[in-house]
Amino acid sequence: MSTGAYVVVAAVVLAVAFGLWRRHTDGRFGAVGANESQEHSVLAGTPWQDDLGERATLLQFSSAFCAPCRTTRVVLADVATQHDGVAHVEVDAEKHLDLVRTLGITRTPTTIVLDPAGRELGRASGAPTREQVLRSLPGGAA
Repeated sequence: MSTGAYVVVAAVVLAVAFGLWRRHTDGRFGAVGANESQEHSVLAGTPWQDDLGERATLLQFSSAFCAPCRTTRVVLADVATQHDGVAHVEVDAEKHLDLVRTLGITRTPTTIVLDPAGRELGRASGAPTREQVLRSLPGGAA
């Protein structure tokens, strides 16, 4: 086999591995745990500081040309509508770069689950499924 063929095979293997890894990790919520140093709401001082849910807030960072953002919007809005005390807040990442930088958002969509006080409980990059969102809520899907 020629050197060019080895390069093509290596590129295909790497692309497939990356795709499988991305498929496995997209939309998975990582728990932040009790963060005692986070005393204030991540939305304090923003236009959304009074939009927190009584049980949880699903904070979504989106951008205009992000196709998975549209899917995420539908899923999060549906969960918020069907579960008491859950709010959905969507932030345009391009228009609010200060908040994006403060919260360490590196891609869209990113969903952050907030407790009733606005402290971060967990986050997911990529489009989560409805089931993943429900499992991320405090107290589960009840």
